[in-house]
Amino acid sequence: MTDTIEEIQAATKGYIMKEFLPGEDADELSAATPLLSGGILDSISTVKLIGFLEDKYKVEFAAHEVSEDHIDSLEAIAALVQEKLSAG
Repeated sequence: MTDTIEEIQAATKGYIMKEFLPGEDADELSAATPLLSGGILDSISTVKLIGFLEDKYKVEFAAHEVSEDHIDSLEAIAALVQEKLSAG
């Protein structure tokens, strides 16, 4: 069974909070919060996040998908992961 958008968002949010925003209020990170353009993720943290998602969901991201267009929010990340899982 494929994870729902909400489950993917929750797992991604949990990882970001633990790894990059320890001690911050999780309620401040909404599904639409800009991650790259908002400065939450930099290049190193983006690589780590992609590695987490690839390991957890057994998917691979193409280089063009690791961009602001595709991973700038929890919503966008979850939609991309679910698309890959459905195609998979």
